[in-house]
Amino acid sequence: MPAVPPAADRLVVGFDLDMTLIDTVPGFGSVLRALGAELGVDFPVEEMTARLGPPLDLLLAPYLPAEAIPAAGDRFRARYPDHAIASVPLLEGAREALHAVRRRGGRTIVVTGKFPDNARLHLDHLGLEVDHLEGWVWGVGKADVMIREGASIYVGDHVHDVEGALAADALSVSVLTGGCTEEELRAAGTHVVLGSLTEFPAWLEAHLGAAAPAAGTTGR
Repeated sequence: MPAVPPAADRLVVGFDLDMTLIDTVPGFGSVLRALGAELGVDFPVEEMTARLGPPLDLLLAPYLPAEAIPAAGDRFRARYPDHAIASVPLLEGAREALHAVRRRGGRTIVVTGKFPDNARLHLDHLGLEVDHLEGWVWGVGKADVMIREGASIYVGDHVHDVEGALAADALSVSVLTGGCTEEELRAAGTHVVLGSLTEFPAWLEAHLGAAAPAAGTTGR
């Protein structure tokens, strides 16, 4: 299992955004309904928002011709600020999780598949301060950012977040606030499973306080 460097100034923790720090479901659903009305498509909103995580193009692919997806994605992102910022709340424990890293003198980064401008709108609206935001990266593509920023821990809710953490040789911490089950996350190789970010501050303190955590002793 990857170890966190003992010096506080070397601690960098990455977080996914959708369904890890924020509950994107109401906003995403509202944009899908608006886009569907514009395009004359009846998107199955509940089904599409049940497992948020993959890029928008993949979510739209079953319901639109391939040649229509780029333009539909552009329209989705353009309509997003009016439909999906005010209605999206923080998930419980999100603010406290970021503060827990800062208490240890660490840096917080958000690495997300979301369009960067819209991700920034969420952070600003909710008053979340992070040291770095990187958008439009997904799955193993997140690894380059984590390596560049020196992240030793990455927190996400999706199996593709686990893939990114493992590719960066970072410790993968998964929360059960998204659409993936504990079984799916463990099968993907995550190191730690937490019910939500409310458990993260205590876990981080225990993790940083352990000189050499034994395999299988963290998380649930």
